[in-house]
Amino acid sequence: MEKRYVVGIDLGGTKICGALADLDGNILSQCTIPTNAFEGEAAVLNRIIEVIETVMKEAGKYQDVIKAIGIGSPGPLDAKKGVIITTPNLPFNNFNLITPIKDRFNIPTYLDNDANVAAIGEFMLGAGKGTENMVYVTVSTGVGGGAILNGRVYRGNTSNALEIGHTTVLPDGPRCNCGNYGCVEALASGTAIGRQGKEAVAQGLETSLKSYENITSYEVFKEAEKGDKVAKDILERSLTFLGIGIANIITSFDPEMVIIGGGVSQAGDIVFDKVREVVNKRCFKAMADGCRILPAALGTKAGVMGAVALALLESK
Repeated sequence: MEKRYVVGIDLGGTKICGALADLDGNILSQCTIPTNAFEGEAAVLNRIIEVIETVMKEAGKYQDVIKAIGIGSPGPLDAKKGVIITTPNLPFNNFNLITPIKDRFNIPTYLDNDANVAAIGEFMLGAGKGTENMVYVTVSTGVGGGAILNGRVYRGNTSNALEIGHTTVLPDGPRCNCGNYGCVEALASGTAIGRQGKEAVAQGLETSLKSYENITSYEVFKEAEKGDKVAKDILERSLTFLGIGIANIITSFDPEMVIIGGGVSQAGDIVFDKVREVVNKRCFKAMADGCRILPAALGTKAGVMGAVALALLESK
């Protein structure tokens, strides 16, 4: 029987989202359930299996017509072996996720980290459709990324390539959660922008941010748009560092496109205009001119659509 469908699973710390799609990426059925990570490895594995069974049943498709299963998970992980090494919000510790699923369904199954999966999703089904070389950057609580080079996802030696958020852009900058100093993530993530807003209020600077009980990047963008100088200065600094990080990516990989997703990208032109300005200043002109910098297209569906795209890409 012809295999004309794939299943994608977005495994997160709070929920497991699944979808069954055709070979063009059109979704036929979806299912979302809580992860319940506190129940342990076996329970979460069983819940993933439950989601796979549910999306097949709801679409009226069974394993004999499923070409592949793609799973996106937080890392670090070993994509080649299908092993989740460890991750803060999931119970897995050097756990082979792929073998039991493969054994259960007799379907080729692929695992990759969530940033790579989002990159694959944008490449195959989103803003990067039609490119051969593109980089995806997500800027939200943290900063991460994935690269497609010559039409294939680039994972690197340990499956952890494109840890863009942990490249250094200010050697004596603030300490990052990774232990390094001056990382892009410590200077330009949504968390970093919100932290600088809180610091400004704590220092007694004259700013409309002091009217908020809690300050996140959302409030900083909001007040900057209204003209608050402190908020504008925070964004000028943070988005410059983001631009430097992206300029370094373009200089390293010479992609056709850099796609920016995540919560910070939702602020729109203020982000993209600044990043493009910095890239134009810091990259070779031919590289800057040859690379489009665009917002992500898949939005909140990036995880599950990326997992579908992973299954499509790896089963070609």
